[in-house]
This record gives sequence, structure tokens and C-alpha cells, in this order.
Amino acid sequence: MKKIALTSLLAMFAVSGAHAANVIDGNPLYMPKAGNFYSVTSLDSHSEFTEDWALGEEFGYGITDQLAISIETSVSEQESFDAYGWNDFSVSGAFRALDNGNWKLDLVGGYGVNNVYPYHAPFLDKDLTNYAWVAGVRGGYVDSGFTIAGHVNYVYMNTESFNWGDEGLHMLVAGLDGQVVIDPNWNLVAGVEYTGITDDLPIKNNGTWDGYFGVNYNIDATKYVGAYISASMNHHGGDTFDKWEFDDGFGFGMKFGIDF
Repeated sequence: MKKIALTSLLAMFAVSGAHAANVIDGNPLYMPKAGNFYSVTSLDSHSEFTEDWALGEEFGYGITDQLAISIETSVSEQESFDAYGWNDFSVSGAFRALDNGNWKLDLVGGYGVNNVYPYHAPFLDKDLTNYAWVAGVRGGYVDSGFTIAGHVNYVYMNTESFNWGDEGLHMLVAGLDGQVVIDPNWNLVAGVEYTGITDDLPIKNNGTWDGYFGVNYNIDATKYVGAYISASMNHHGGDTFDKWEFDDGFGFGMKFGIDF
């Protein structure tokens, strides 16, 4: 097995799939209706690297009212397009196992690939690509005025797709998301997520916490735009240095979602 680079593991893979409102507005439990496509396009940067941008796309389809599939990918540029690269690609699915009034529960799973150093190597470079399998659940309570949702995912990552007997990395990803509806046009969203490596590593690592806050504007029942800020806190461990510390600066970006 090739050595897995740790630089991007904690941010590499998250299944959002189809996000139970059937109206696309940033709701964390959105699920497209049968026969409907949806698209969420995002543009993100960071206050410490304002010349660096990432463009992401999530595109999905409702096979039935309870089953949806999606693909996600992103590309990024560095220093005004002096360097750019293809970051990742994933395929995921969500099955609504429980749809009992306001209560929702989804089973989720997916597969993804990630380029560890997108500016320095072509996508799917055999020495700089990580592969991940993910399985988990998400669910919560949806009301006309608010939504509260949680998720727990297990992620197995390695430098090849099917080397199950080889040593890889095992991660647990858990989070909480919420939405508050102000009026038919405006809503607020916020969330926090923990990602931890469950393996014993040479250097102590208790994982990372990521949080975000956003404001969405509903153009109509099938389109919305949103603006977001985010921050991260990482654990740095060692024999003489062992503490949690906030990353410098903050992330910011915007999204455009459409259901059709």
C-alpha cells in the first residue's frame, strides 16, 4: 500500500447526497421528488487565501420519493489561475427509511476519490489519490418553521479502491445541522461537524471540528441563493504539544441551488 497523505483526509469526503422538505432552500434534509433533478453550485474561498477559490457542483436525481442519487465534484485555483486542479469526485445515494410526519431518517452511502495535491499532479495520479467508502445515517425533525438534523458516517479510506485487507484509515464523521425559517423568502442555517480518525497514529490526533453559518434567500419554490461563513478547530498532538486550536481566518462562499 502506498502511504496515505494526511493533509486533506479530514476534509476529503462527506455525503450530502440529496439533502424533508421537498422544496430546495438549503434544508439539511432536502430530498428531491421522484423524477426531479437538482443542482447545487458553490463557490468558496478563505480569508487567509483570498486569491484561492474552489468551485463545487452537486447534481442529483430523485429515483423515487424515497430514493435519490447524486454526484459531487470540485475544482480549485490558486493565485488567480496560476495553478489549478481537479480536487475530487464522488457518487452517493440516500434512501428515506423513515418518513413519519415530521420525523425523517435516511440511510446514506457512497464512494469517492480525492487528489491530495491538485495543483501538482493530474487527477487520479496513482501516487497522489485517496479512495474512500462511506456509510451512515442522517435524520431529524422538520417543521414549517425549523429543521434540526443529525448525521453519523463511517469512512474507510485507502490508496486503492478494493484493498480491504490492507492497512487504511478509518474515520467517524458526526454532525448536527439546523435551519430556521424567517419568512417565505429568508432562512438561516448553521451546523457543526466532528471528524475523527479511529486508528492509532504515530502522532496523536483527536480530529477536527468544522462549523458554518449561512443565510439563504428563496428566489422561488425551486431556486435559492445563499451566503456562508465557516471556521475549523483542529487537534495538534505530540509529546510536548497537545491541544485544540482554531485555524487562522475563516472560510466564506456562496451557493446557488435549483430543483427541476
